[in-house]
Amino acid sequence: MTVEPMSRRNLLQGSAAAAAALPALGEARAAPADHRHARKEEGSMTPVGLTVNGREVHLHLDPRTTLLDALREHLRLTGTKKGCDHGQCGACTVIVEGRRINSCLTLAVMHEGDRITTVEGLGTPEKLHPMQRAFITHDGYQCGYCTPGQICSAVAVLDEIAAGIPSHVTDDLDKVAFSDREVRERMSGNICRCAAYSNIVAAIREVAEGEKA
Repeated sequence: MTVEPMSRRNLLQGSAAAAAALPALGEARAAPADHRHARKEEGSMTPVGLTVNGREVHLHLDPRTTLLDALREHLRLTGTKKGCDHGQCGACTVIVEGRRINSCLTLAVMHEGDRITTVEGLGTPEKLHPMQRAFITHDGYQCGYCTPGQICSAVAVLDEIAAGIPSHVTDDLDKVAFSDREVRERMSGNICRCAAYSNIVAAIREVAEGEKA
């Protein structure tokens, strides 16, 4: 049998054919790896039990899921807003075990068994929470995006004052009393880009006075 000598043209043609086959081989090898990755993701989900607005819920979440995303994306409670997603605007404020927190800064798995209240759990259109009604009366909102966080925070602020928890502007640590100054300090973490601050303070004052009556 006669073997043709290797020419430069034959070498280049053979190299091109081999290179053309490489993507298909690469895809075939990558498929099992992707399948293994998918199985690994399924196995990394964590069960989480919460009591949200008085209702027990059980979720399977990626342990990296924030409480904010668990509420919005998994429970469809979209009243709680995602603003800055860095804990700087307060739009995502909810009440956990009686204390207000920025839900974008905490993981859902950290609140196993906790009682969580969102703006949907405070009142309904037919039966508004006093704070919701006061915000309407005093026009404590304009675009409304920050309003759910403002209302949740405001409800918790009055509870903090009633419990005697001081703020940075409290003069007498043994006698924490309601004042506009206290409200402005305590609500300073909730940003209103429409600048309805004076109306918000008026709404909170009305509810505080109503609780005393």
